[in-house]
Amino acid sequence: MSQLKYCQGPKCHMYDTKDRKRGPKDNKRNETRRRSSFYYLNGNACSMTCQADWFNVYGSRALQHFGYITEPKVLTRDNAWRKGYDWRSREDGGYQHYVENYLTDERIPLTEEQYNNDNAIIDNQGRLTTREFYTPTI
Repeated sequence: MSQLKYCQGPKCHMYDTKDRKRGPKDNKRNETRRRSSFYYLNGNACSMTCQADWFNVYGSRALQHFGYITEPKVLTRDNAWRKGYDWRSREDGGYQHYVENYLTDERIPLTEEQYNNDNAIIDNQGRLTTREFYTPTI
């Protein structure tokens, strides 16, 4: 049986819905939702409202803890490579896997094994290599 967990929204118990009501008729109370899975806040909030409530209360603390961005992040030709696939783009109805540079629209074909390899790194030339052989260029 799956483990039930509580919604992490700090105001979840304050929203008046039937599934939050608990207790006998003469002593009703609202409780935080408890489910086996949630869809918001990476599986920790029951609704977008609870997700927004969490961020309003804890978002600044999270940024302070993990650090603010102090300079812009830049997408260049060298770091614009991403793995991707097209569904049913081959004659046999299978997937066509590739690495693509989002700035230059270059595409380099991959095998399915290369695509599924989680230890693979895409270098700044669009070549796939494994983490153990990767030396980043600066």
